[in-house]
Amino acid sequence: MPTFTAGDGTRLACHVRGEGEPLVVLPGGPMRASAYIGDLGGLAAHRRLILLDLRGTGDSGVPADPASYRCDRQVEDVETVRAHLGLDRMDLLAHSAGASLATLYAAARPHRVRRLALITGNPSALGLRTTPEDRLAAARLRAAEPWFGAAYPAFAAWLDGTGDFDEVFMPFFYGRWDDTARAHDAAGEEQTNDEAAARYFADGAFTPEATRAALRALAAPVLLYAGALDGGPAPALVRRAAEAYPNAEVTVQPGAGHYPWLDDPAEFVRRTAAFLDA
Repeated sequence: MPTFTAGDGTRLACHVRGEGEPLVVLPGGPMRASAYIGDLGGLAAHRRLILLDLRGTGDSGVPADPASYRCDRQVEDVETVRAHLGLDRMDLLAHSAGASLATLYAAARPHRVRRLALITGNPSALGLRTTPEDRLAAARLRAAEPWFGAAYPAFAAWLDGTGDFDEVFMPFFYGRWDDTARAHDAAGEEQTNDEAAARYFADGAFTPEATRAALRALAAPVLLYAGALDGGPAPALVRRAAEAYPNAEVTVQPGAGHYPWLDDPAEFVRRTAAFLDA
């Protein structure tokens, strides 16, 4: 497990899986330990995955300043990883909330990114947000599921603020609510730093106009990967986000939710590896 020190003295840790060309991976959550990513459905057979535990998560240290959990404050951590690996340019993959961090990094250092893959990425750094209507529209696609009757009212209540978070609606985040998904979901609480998550999207984290302007200098190919059943982000929002990158493509995985490498590992690996190896 490689460890190194961020500019403010925080110890950062990475987990390495697989062989071959390195692929730096940023987890989402926000602020969930990289363990939930696993080997990305078998992508480790094609690439050496360098999974970063963001500060305060997994095996990385807790920073002295909790304000440094804010997304933009962690851009230098990503640069520290690149420098530690000795890469002039790196291939970068980010999931969910991690896509906001990857986008800020690409805007700050476009010449350091060779390829960028954003998997069901949160587009907040671009000034785009998932709406409750997006999530409910995606949820209604699951009306034939046996768990839908109990899950949908609880989900709607949580989204409009009249109800609390309830595990009963977690199936909406997965394309298949099977034993693999249940185990993946059950590990989330222990793997997530709640204090850090609350600070990740804090006021001041994003300046969308400046980020969009900086991204014009990004020559690297960008893959924006959506799940057809995901409501956050829904495929339509992913397509809007793609407009911010000069050299972007969008792919939508049928039957997939927010964790497409769990829903159909072979399909996820096929599409993602094709992009990375192009």
